[in-house]
Amino acid sequence: MTTLVKCFSTGPLVRQKVPVRNFTIEGEGVNKTFIVDDKGDLFVKERLDREEKASYHLTARMFDGNGELIEDAGDCIQVTDINDNCPVFREDYKGSIMERIKDTVVEVKATDADDSSTVNGQVKYSFRDDKTSALFEIDHKTGVITSKTNHLDRETKSQYVVLVYAQDMAGMQTGCTANTSVTITITDANDNIASFTKRKYEISVPENLKVNEKIGMLELVDRDEDENKRPTFFIPDDSRNIFSTKPSKDNDCILVLKQALDYEMKNVYTFTVKVEEELQFSPAENLNVANTTAQVTIKVTDVDEPPVFTRSIYNFSVYEEQTERKILGTVHAEDPDRAKKRIEYSIADGLPFAIDPITGQLSVLRRLDREVEDRHMLQVKAQEENGGLVSFVKVYVTVLDVNDNPPELIAHDIFVCENDVKNTVIGILEASDRDTRPATFTFSLAIPSFNFSIKDHGNNTAALVVKQGPFNLEDPSDYSVEVRISDGGQPPMSSVTKLQIKSCQCDAKRVFSRCKASKQRMGVSVHALIAILLCILTILVIVILFVMRKHYQKDSLASMKNSGEIHEQLVTYDEEGGGEMDTNGYDVSILTSACNDGSLLRHPDRLSHPSMYAVVQKPPHHSQPTACKGDMAAMIEMKKDEADHDRDGFPYDTLHIYGYEGPESLAGSLSSLESSSSGSNLDYDFLNDWGPRFKALAELYGVDSADYYHQY
Repeated sequence: MTTLVKCFSTGPLVRQKVPVRNFTIEGEGVNKTFIVDDKGDLFVKERLDREEKASYHLTARMFDGNGELIEDAGDCIQVTDINDNCPVFREDYKGSIMERIKDTVVEVKATDADDSSTVNGQVKYSFRDDKTSALFEIDHKTGVITSKTNHLDRETKSQYVVLVYAQDMAGMQTGCTANTSVTITITDANDNIASFTKRKYEISVPENLKVNEKIGMLELVDRDEDENKRPTFFIPDDSRNIFSTKPSKDNDCILVLKQALDYEMKNVYTFTVKVEEELQFSPAENLNVANTTAQVTIKVTDVDEPPVFTRSIYNFSVYEEQTERKILGTVHAEDPDRAKKRIEYSIADGLPFAIDPITGQLSVLRRLDREVEDRHMLQVKAQEENGGLVSFVKVYVTVLDVNDNPPELIAHDIFVCENDVKNTVIGILEASDRDTRPATFTFSLAIPSFNFSIKDHGNNTAALVVKQGPFNLEDPSDYSVEVRISDGGQPPMSSVTKLQIKSCQCDAKRVFSRCKASKQRMGVSVHALIAILLCILTILVIVILFVMRKHYQKDSLASMKNSGEIHEQLVTYDEEGGGEMDTNGYDVSILTSACNDGSLLRHPDRLSHPSMYAVVQKPPHHSQPTACKGDMAAMIEMKKDEADHDRDGFPYDTLHIYGYEGPESLAGSLSSLESSSSGSNLDYDFLNDWGPRFKALAELYGVDSADYYHQY
């Protein structure tokens, strides 16, 4: 515990003197950092740190034995600094400097918590390495590092790491020391010239290499960084007319063909290529060791080349509408090789042109029309003999214009008003021509008009003028004129156009309010008319065939009814019913339903037509099939009666109703096939009751009909 001060008072006493009893303090750190005893001595209870708090403000009071305040006083306690903190570098420092210059590298900074107004907080910077000190220097007060020499070479050493010391107490030996490493990078400068990797280059090139294509690459090395590799190349002799140079993306030298090569003319070229570079510092660091020139030898190799045309594009012209064979011109190609093979020419088929395969002479085959196509393009193929190499060239043929199109009338809003007087202009006439040559149009009436005339202005326009009126919308006829136009060309072409003129009711300013609709003429093209006629003819043929078919059917039915040989219709069919075992082809359920409900029976209340045959009565016959005797017999009787009294009906057997027919049927088969009347166990006398139509069938089965049939 440290005694700071003793508190006492000499102030006057107002009342009876009483001995001093105690002292008190108030303010920062009371009873924690500072205390006062009964004698008035002020003590420090804990260690003070100036860097945390440099001063304290306290108030001291003195009391007597009665507890009365005798005196108080305020005071400021200052904490005195001692060198108890060392310098501190707060970060790692990096700096850079371009090679071959003297300049500031970086500034370092160390902080000391001690009082900077005393030597305790004053820092001094320094190097302690002689090699570092030879290249760099540092300001002792500011910590700024600079280079001492302009001979720093990045290609020799690109980075340095130096140790910087910071010492307080202004660098005295008793001072506290700290250090940090600083990385210094030497940046590149363009101080080295690019150098060829070899002194001599030899390159083989085919003679058909195209112009502006790459021949080869001359590689270079540069000790500088890539961004500082900026060489320029040139060819000092006449070879620069045939070859050229350009830098690659890596700034190497690319040789480019500038002029076409020909093995037959020259097959070896030798020339020199030089490299130069604009440097930041001269002379270049590698001036004595760099290869700034290189000798290049180009060897041209022979190649079988296709034919070469004398021109890259051919242009010819010809007048349109020429009927005779016209010569356009000649294309020519040669074999560039020493063999000089014969060249054959050809063009695609279907073109209006032809070419002589030997001479290459082009000609026109048929008449050309400029208005359809004014320019033709074709490719001529040149091929070495015996199917050798080929080449192509484009040929453009321009079709020149001749005066072969008649002029066309242009007229807008041509109408005449009821109140138009003589010499009133009712419309302006113009003309157009599909030909390209300038035309001088003249206008006139092809047929003189009673009401109108044309006034030619002489500037390719004319006015349609009222010659004589009056005009009336109630007039049933339409107004029109026939306009003749001549183009004045060579040869002159003219046309006649019928121009319809509307008649209208107009006001004084010729603004119409109502016009009479002109008669519309509807035209049909020849193709449409032919199609319509063909459709009508087809419909007529179909109708005639349909009527003839109906007529033929009626004639067949009438002949059948009038024929006495009805039995032929009965014996010629060879279709036999399926029987009860064959239910796929015939629906036997119909016969079964007839047994159950008699639905197939004819209604007795239905009236029948008069019969064309006499109804023959037969004594009752009691022999009937056992199956479905009543209903089936009645159904057959009804069907027979229907056939007898129906004049338009077919014979009964054509209805294809085979009741109980087939191998399993109790009634047996009604067919005459594989059966005979003598071998049958059934009684067919009931056929005599079916009338004259079944007479022939009854006779086949041996029924004696002489006593039962009679005709009327």
